[in-house]
Amino acid sequence: MGKPPQNLDFSEAVRYHYGQFPPTQLAYERLISPIADSVAALARYDQMLKGMHNSEILLAPLRSQEAVVSSRMEGTVSTLDEVLRYEADREEGDGADARNYRTEAIEVFLYGRAMKLAQASVQEGHPISSLLLRNAHKVLLGFGRGASQSPGELKTEQNYLADRTKRKVFFIPINPEQLGPGMDRLFDFIHDEKVQILIRTALAHLEFEALHPFKDGNGRVGRMLITLMLWHYKVVSEPHFYVSNFFENNRDEYIDRMREVSKSGEWTDWVLFFLKALETQANENLAKAEQIRSLYERLKLEFRDALASQWSTTALDFLFSRPVFRNNIFTAKSGIPAPTAHKFSRSLVEKGFLNTLEESAGRRAALYSFEPLLELVRA
Repeated sequence: MGKPPQNLDFSEAVRYHYGQFPPTQLAYERLISPIADSVAALARYDQMLKGMHNSEILLAPLRSQEAVVSSRMEGTVSTLDEVLRYEADREEGDGADARNYRTEAIEVFLYGRAMKLAQASVQEGHPISSLLLRNAHKVLLGFGRGASQSPGELKTEQNYLADRTKRKVFFIPINPEQLGPGMDRLFDFIHDEKVQILIRTALAHLEFEALHPFKDGNGRVGRMLITLMLWHYKVVSEPHFYVSNFFENNRDEYIDRMREVSKSGEWTDWVLFFLKALETQANENLAKAEQIRSLYERLKLEFRDALASQWSTTALDFLFSRPVFRNNIFTAKSGIPAPTAHKFSRSLVEKGFLNTLEESAGRRAALYSFEPLLELVRA
């Protein structure tokens, strides 16, 4: 395992729970009611997803917001607007000039891209596996500080979870020599359908974080795993369930509950905390999705009146899928005839639906933001 660094304080460090995963016993009598509550909340949310005109269009900004929150938990601080602006500039050409953007914004953008890659792999029929997560990790750490942290590769040296000063270690993950068998146990468990899916997801997320298989990016990939499992095993019909907001709001308890599993074998308490996260976030996601759907339905009528065109709903769909965009992308990729699209963008600015972030200059197209949607998603 090698000698630990001498400048770290290990006095309160908890070690990985060797030989205890998966747990042989849980206090199921304590879990019955919380499971029922979480299942009911998730079912209500999923009913909303199924009733949406196109959840991929309407809820795409929530993926970007999840990327912002999940990355913020790891100390990568950006804003939704900054990330969407970078996405817009990337789409305009082969890629935005990274020198014009903070590294943090690009790293958050890569989280969203990694999530989409993983979702596409699952949709193509690939199992949730070490390879799938390593491929996502390779994208996640493809730029900036993460690029030097072995993207896509499992750790070969012992890593530690330390506080922000990087001096006090609070958890020592599994050692690299035992990581391979540990990963095999994890993925065997993920696909063990004898275990109730919410319990399975709770334990799989915790175990992934305890293994801490990568040099960096483990928290983000571990939270990505939650969405993938709930979708793959049909708890939700679309991959738009994100839970990082609850974990960030309850960060200390999130970390403490995970540490207590390795320290004291408190598996049931962790599952209870996780079920509360799912129930709370399902209710919040449902409220947000309802607000987004209501906004869409209202604006569909307003766009029809404002644009007086058969293309009005097509324009609205584009704005929901790209709430920050360059005008040349609107004219090229919205599916609307270019002269009509040009007229639409001018009209939507005049009527207050679009904000102008940058005026057109030379060969550079104007940059717009769709504030009615962004105001909802930012909140």
